Amino acid sequence: MRYMPISPELFIQNRHNFTKRLQPSSIAIFHSNDIMPTNADGTMAFRQNNDLFYLSGVDQEESVLLLFPDARDQRMKEVLFVRETNDHILTWEGYKLTKKQAQEVSGIKTILWTHEFKSVLNSLMLEAEHVYLNSNEHLRAVVEVETRDARFIKWCKETYPLHKYERSAPIMHYLRAIKSEHEIALIKKACHITELGFRRLLNFIKPGVMEYEIEAELYHEFIRNRSRGPAYGSIIASGANACILHYVDNDQECKDGDLVLMDFGAEYANYASDLTRTVPVNGKFTPRQRDVYEAVLHVMKAATQMLVPGNTLDQYHAFVGTVMENELIRLGLLTVEDVRNQNPDKPLYKKYFMHGTSHLLGLDVHDVGSKYRPFEEGMVFTCEPGIYIREEGIGIRLENDILVTRNGPVDLMKDIPLEADEIESLMNR
Repeated sequence: MRYMPISPELFIQNRHNFTKRLQPSSIAIFHSNDIMPTNADGTMAFRQNNDLFYLSGVDQEESVLLLFPDARDQRMKEVLFVRETNDHILTWEGYKLTKKQAQEVSGIKTILWTHEFKSVLNSLMLEAEHVYLNSNEHLRAVVEVETRDARFIKWCKETYPLHKYERSAPIMHYLRAIKSEHEIALIKKACHITELGFRRLLNFIKPGVMEYEIEAELYHEFIRNRSRGPAYGSIIASGANACILHYVDNDQECKDGDLVLMDFGAEYANYASDLTRTVPVNGKFTPRQRDVYEAVLHVMKAATQMLVPGNTLDQYHAFVGTVMENELIRLGLLTVEDVRNQNPDKPLYKKYFMHGTSHLLGLDVHDVGSKYRPFEEGMVFTCEPGIYIREEGIGIRLENDILVTRNGPVDLMKDIPLEADEIESLMNR
């Protein structure tokens, strides 16, 4: 892997936290992701299943984790199955984990080959009553391809129909929402690489540059700093393209007088960062652009201060909506009378700010966790207000990643230029 070794203590503690929430006599099983095909004999780059990685640290295909804390045989309480290699695989694909290396990465003592999994499982199922199976449960997930987990769920229920089946996802969502010190350090590293990418862009952007050239500069900086690449599809949206929230074509010319909205983030050790900045292509905001920019920045700063323990997303978004209304009135986009007479179920500010302000961040960019759970110390949220005025060709969004602590919010991207004056100064050096 490109990233530096991670202490196995992270994964040992994660497994401990997970298994203590299982019912008695329970087995939990986690599978790696598939290597997805393209066409002919082509494949996509492998990306590990985040739950398996969270519990084992193993970043390799055809891996299985079995947890059985009540197993009578001490060796079977934690078992990691990894792909057995040979000279042919070494020649064509490269090195795979040895049993010793898998032990060092995961902190698991019992390492077996993946082809041994079903026979081992068969013997352990005689002792088990409950089986915890994993699936991708996410409010925004659209899953049309059958996953390795989904195939295993069907096989397991057909083979062992009399066991009691449980869902691992609720436990994983609860645990993964709170980041440990090890995880926070990895997210900070991803944020730092993102900072390097943004600073590189400030010396590169100018009229005539293509959006995809900006994207290429980011890839260069990310990869040279041990990142696999972007944590999600980068948005490089100049001019009116910035009013398309998930614009990813990135194929237009950046023109003099326009803004360019850039939503991107480096991944490091599977952990995501998520940044948005909007800058003037020619290095100088127009008065109107600066006015809108300062409005978004004001909302961002006010929202950040609300990311504290005990708050909830509903309370938070209601507060942000009020602040945004005031800024849109100041900009002349709404009037006091408009707001006074609006339908509270369809607030008018949504015309110019139609998305949420924050989401959890971690192994997933839109990380798992309950939207109804009050904010707790250790959660990491994005903070990303925006104003989109299609008729003026202006779209401005600003975004940083914020750690919730008992002493107030901690901005993990505080060193990344944000103020309009600093942006202009750095672009015109």
